[in-house]
Amino acid sequence: MFIIGLIIAICTVWGIFSFNRFVRGANLMREAWSGIDVQLRRRYDLVPALVESVKGYREHERELFQEIAEIRGRCRSTESVKEKAEAENSLSRMIKNLFAIAEAYPDLKAAQNFLDLQRNLAGVEDQIQMARRYYNGTVRDYNIRVESFPSVLIAKLCGFRCAEFFEIEFATQREAPGVRL
Repeated sequence: MFIIGLIIAICTVWGIFSFNRFVRGANLMREAWSGIDVQLRRRYDLVPALVESVKGYREHERELFQEIAEIRGRCRSTESVKEKAEAENSLSRMIKNLFAIAEAYPDLKAAQNFLDLQRNLAGVEDQIQMARRYYNGTVRDYNIRVESFPSVLIAKLCGFRCAEFFEIEFATQREAPGVRL
């Protein structure tokens, strides 16, 4: 009888410990996501200034400017990690298009305001990259716990599920040139 009571006590303590580790992991992921969110908001605040600085040089690109505004709005309103990543990747592509337009105007490329905005965007994207790495690391650790035995038993029992990684491309990211051999 003593052994059965001891086994039940050990299993109970292990269950509580395991549950608390899941709660800790979920909270770490929320904290990591808030770090990404802060940097994405900084990025959203830079986009209108970039658009305005290019607008004066290329007025007939009105469609691109409207698209950027729409995608920026979608980025702010999405909630799920997957939808946020898709919207952010669309925004990155639009910002790359904006930079491509700027390439055609040497005066714009040399303008201090535009250079400052470009530098700020690169800094923000570096911060997003660091926050993304931290978030994905916490997701990795959490997912390992959710999928590993014996903690998978507590995960299923308490409704803990694997989380999604956050993958994003950046507007300042350059494509690697193809090499032919």
